[in-house]
Amino acid sequence: METAGVREVTDEDFATEVIGAELPVLVEFTADWCPPCRQMGPVLKALAFEEGDRLKVVQLDVDRNPATTNAYKVLSMPTFMVFRGGEPVKAMVGARPRRRLLEELADVL
Repeated sequence: METAGVREVTDEDFATEVIGAELPVLVEFTADWCPPCRQMGPVLKALAFEEGDRLKVVQLDVDRNPATTNAYKVLSMPTFMVFRGGEPVKAMVGARPRRRLLEELADVL
């Protein structure tokens, strides 16, 4: 379910792609069966395009990657988590419009 500009990460490469990233990383914990997650596709694509120089945007499928999902105690989809310096610094649950997402990310960018 990869969106253009938005990489899909897995349990296997989460440490490299997210924890080890130089930029802050927005992770969407998502699932194929989740309609609000699908709604967020264009929003994340636009965000990745506009903020790509200061924010990395990735998706993690919760069904295929239970270890990471459980490690961060993600229970609802979509959950958005921002990682900076390898640590989760912000978590948000539920779909939201692009403007609101940008406002919520302002303090971590």
